[in-house]
Amino acid sequence: MMDMKRFSVNRIVSSSLGLADFYDLTASLGLGKVELRNDLGAIDPIDGMKPALARRIADDSGIRVISINALQKFNLASARTKVLRDLAALIELAVGIACPAIVLCPNNEADDGRDALRRSGETAEALASIGPAFEKAGLMGYVEPLGFSVSSLASLVLAQEAIVASGFSCYRIVHDSFHHYIGPDDSAVLGKGYDLSHTGLVHVSGVEADIPAPAMRDAHRVLVGPADRMRNKEQIALLERLGYSGDYSFEPFSDKVTKLGKADLAAALAQSLSYLRS
Repeated sequence: MMDMKRFSVNRIVSSSLGLADFYDLTASLGLGKVELRNDLGAIDPIDGMKPALARRIADDSGIRVISINALQKFNLASARTKVLRDLAALIELAVGIACPAIVLCPNNEADDGRDALRRSGETAEALASIGPAFEKAGLMGYVEPLGFSVSSLASLVLAQEAIVASGFSCYRIVHDSFHHYIGPDDSAVLGKGYDLSHTGLVHVSGVEADIPAPAMRDAHRVLVGPADRMRNKEQIALLERLGYSGDYSFEPFSDKVTKLGKADLAAALAQSLSYLRS
């Protein structure tokens, strides 16, 4: 049975919960790690608090923040000025709350006119350009391939290649079970074309809707249970066999989860946690 200490909760599970309540929810499950987000509408990652206060609340709750999600469009050269400005703010926050990593999401827009070669080149160039900022702050950058057809970086293998080309060791990759399932990589690449040592975090969510993979969207992502069509348990078992020993984080986007009351959400998370650990 997997160690409870390896599981965390992404704040997407309930944007309506205040930060302290979110920490309390996580602690009530016997977990001690969370991911914060900067894309929850008017709520900033720490609800407008001073970083010192947010850090104290986390410490008092026995919670450690493992990442802030996310720096958007990091690999789009035409957006570099905004990317650098956003990164500076995220680094300042991460340092202030003792968070060790920032998730990096690629451009995911249908109007991205770059060809595959240019996308790959700009991804490596972006990682090279922001690497010194991560190293100076002592932080990690978690590159997250998004498996959607319009994504400019959908493959774990291509993310690995970009990191190697950047020349920086401050990067790891997020293996998102949803994006891996709908994306271009076959599971056969794991441990072969893709080196698991590059994986820094695994996001888990399930899809139960009877729809083809290309039609799956964030709104279909629920907590993982027996009806999961993406075979999360099999994905996790493979990662474990190949030597992955890092963290897993619950990241469901569906209203079926995110609109639950605190008690019902805690029960649903506990049920999913039990299923994944069985």
